[in-house]
Amino acid sequence: MDFLRPASWEEALAAKAEHPTAVPIAGGTDVMVEINFDHRRPEFLLDLNRIADLSEWEVGERTVRLGASVPYTQIMENLRGELPGLALASHTVASPQIRNRGGVGGNLGTASPAGDAHPALLAAGCEVEVESVRGVRMIPIDEFYLGVKRNALQPDELIRAVHLPKADGPQQFSKVGTRNAMVIAVCAFGIALHPETRTVRTGIGSAAPTPVRAKAAEEFLAAALDEGGFWESGNPIPPSVAKQFAQLASGACNPIDDVRGSAKYRRHAVGIMARRTLGWTWESYRGNERSAQCA
Repeated sequence: MDFLRPASWEEALAAKAEHPTAVPIAGGTDVMVEINFDHRRPEFLLDLNRIADLSEWEVGERTVRLGASVPYTQIMENLRGELPGLALASHTVASPQIRNRGGVGGNLGTASPAGDAHPALLAAGCEVEVESVRGVRMIPIDEFYLGVKRNALQPDELIRAVHLPKADGPQQFSKVGTRNAMVIAVCAFGIALHPETRTVRTGIGSAAPTPVRAKAAEEFLAAALDEGGFWESGNPIPPSVAKQFAQLASGACNPIDDVRGSAKYRRHAVGIMARRTLGWTWESYRGNERSAQCA
């Protein structure tokens, strides 16, 4: 196994073009596990740790450009206001040591359906900035996941950053695991309310071959909130609406039975998480509305 260590982004792109099978490594929290267990033995490893740009972020007027290697700890500490859903998901990632090393780019590159960042990225509606010597592409997150641990990257492309809209409403994330820490998700759920467009987005992890959205649940809830005047009134959501939303979210799953949980349990748990996170986000929205009216 050869170790490639470019000193700049341009050198990294050139190395990837010359060695398309090279596996990028930055935090290494996914790649090294696979190598240590002999699940993967790549011919080349492409070390990206010398490229400072990948560990930087930029907060714009409406979006956040998040470098692929920005550690989860930095997201938690510095971007909680702009990216609340992703910050909550970052809290659940493994141990402090791994949160200090791992970043969103690794989750996207591995494309495991159990990656903790995926539900929040789907709910936020981000774009993935990828690049090769041929140029830059912006891939909508809805088009990024192609199959089990397969993504939309071409062999010569690298993930440079993720562009996420700044939250215009409450966001939440919930995860079920076999214990409270250092655990791969049995299933996970993310939700984001977007009051500016009066839409709802969701993300489901570890309950289908890829991370998925519960689109039927989103459309149902957005219509119910709009038709009932809830965005304006901030009234409590009726239990019947929350129940239907949860059932539709559960129906979006296509899980498997494995050592961490059964398919039946995963569907049930996603429905529970959908109902609870909807309750949390709506209570937050109502609180913000009341504060705005009193101001």
